Amino acid sequence: MTVPLHRSERNALCDLFMRVGPAAPTLCEGWTTTDLATHLVVRERKPVAALGLVLSPLAATLEKTMARMSAAHSYDALVAMVRSGPPALLRPFDAAMNTVEYFIHHEDVRRGAGDTTPRPAADIAELEEALWRSLARGSRKVLGPVGLDLVHADGRIAHVRPGSPTATLTGRPGEITLYLSGRKGAAQVELGGPPEAVAAVGAARFGI
Repeated sequence: MTVPLHRSERNALCDLFMRVGPAAPTLCEGWTTTDLATHLVVRERKPVAALGLVLSPLAATLEKTMARMSAAHSYDALVAMVRSGPPALLRPFDAAMNTVEYFIHHEDVRRGAGDTTPRPAADIAELEEALWRSLARGSRKVLGPVGLDLVHADGRIAHVRPGSPTATLTGRPGEITLYLSGRKGAAQVELGGPPEAVAAVGAARFGI
């Protein structure tokens, strides 16, 4: 039986969590693997608190919830909770919520120590197709009047944001996903186009 992509990435991340241990660095600034595992548990089991990532009035609630969660559970237990998946109420939405999320966080741990080498394309071809479909649905990021075209490494183009002038972001879907999720320094992409468009995209703050 084929393991769904979101479940495969979840399992791979949890395996990596266990290999590198609780104090390994990640691409999430200031976070160790313990912090990232705690975040993933809170995101799925305390969703109101997790809104503190995007809603500043809830930021203190999120910080306290993460501190309590981390204090109450060992690293191994946190990883086990991540591996077990979301609670029953959220399971129908697991793929939609977590295919991109878990790819990104898997790479946060893989590349946290500074090696930004992507996984072999053949190993994650199906996953990267899913990432490309997600990317092609468009970017809502505000870039002023600047347009943005994503160029797949195989030549496909997704016109994700109309505007003039237009920048191009070229690379494998996983690398473009990392760039647009705020991991610019770790993403193997090429940013091109007119200088003002390149400057606007380069200065934009992306992230999840």
